[in-house]
Amino acid sequence: MWRYLLKRVLLAIPVLLGVSIVVFAMVRFIPGDPAQIMAGQAATQEVVEQIRESLGLDQPILVQYAYFLRNALTGDLGRSLFSGVPVSEELGQRFPRTVRLALASIFVAALIGIPAGILSATRHLSWVDSIVMILALAGVSIPVFWLGLNLILVFSVRLHWMPAFGYETWRHLVLPSITLGTASAAIIARMTRSAMLEVLRQDYVRTARAKGLAERVVVNHHALRNALIPVVTVVGLQLGALLSGAVLTETVFSWPGIGKLLVDSVLARDYPIIQGAVLLIAATFVFLNVVVDATYAMLDPRIRYE
Repeated sequence: MWRYLLKRVLLAIPVLLGVSIVVFAMVRFIPGDPAQIMAGQAATQEVVEQIRESLGLDQPILVQYAYFLRNALTGDLGRSLFSGVPVSEELGQRFPRTVRLALASIFVAALIGIPAGILSATRHLSWVDSIVMILALAGVSIPVFWLGLNLILVFSVRLHWMPAFGYETWRHLVLPSITLGTASAAIIARMTRSAMLEVLRQDYVRTARAKGLAERVVVNHHALRNALIPVVTVVGLQLGALLSGAVLTETVFSWPGIGKLLVDSVLARDYPIIQGAVLLIAATFVFLNVVVDATYAMLDPRIRYE
């Protein structure tokens, strides 16, 4: 398995290289000139050109990318065009906050989604199954920003139970994690239900029931472990999506993570921050995929990697 994991890590290199090329090119197609923004609307063209030259933005785009790639390979992602703070330092401060929010959200999603999926599968075609599936459909359909604003309106403005903004205490984490984890909970519930229904129809489960085992033992000890393999895949992918998809949630709740930093940097045309943040998100997504692959073998020893 170690050889397989090493191969996956090596394959991640061209993926990250491709991401860096795409991001580097795309940020330069964003309307607006960072030199003009830094100089202000009243600045003369000469001042704007001086700022552009000092930032290296007057160089051909291939030359700019070559400098960026050379520095990135040494761990230097540049400095923010506006604050002057190193990008690595800025990301180092923001990323743990996004990870904290994503982990709390995936915990909420798994805590709700897996039991709901099991309950729906074991009560297949009953009213319980119908209610769970309706709620799951609603969960994936509700826009994140709409849900976040309504949670703020009810639990912060009307009831004063939870703070609407900030990140200092665990109470600041409740509403953002519910907002971000709702869609993932719905997806996990649907996947768990589907996997459980397939496993519950297998011969070995039928044999276990014929031996007179209690339904709880059949579900927990014979069906659930095999059904968890596709669920683990979904949970891993959802965690990666939560890390990259927290942009709206962090903006609604003013959560100072990577997502809000990315939005602010796009508005300010802060190229180094955008490039560094997207590369960090891509690297995290690749890492989580490798972790998910390794988890397969732990859940099912029959799985071997060549």
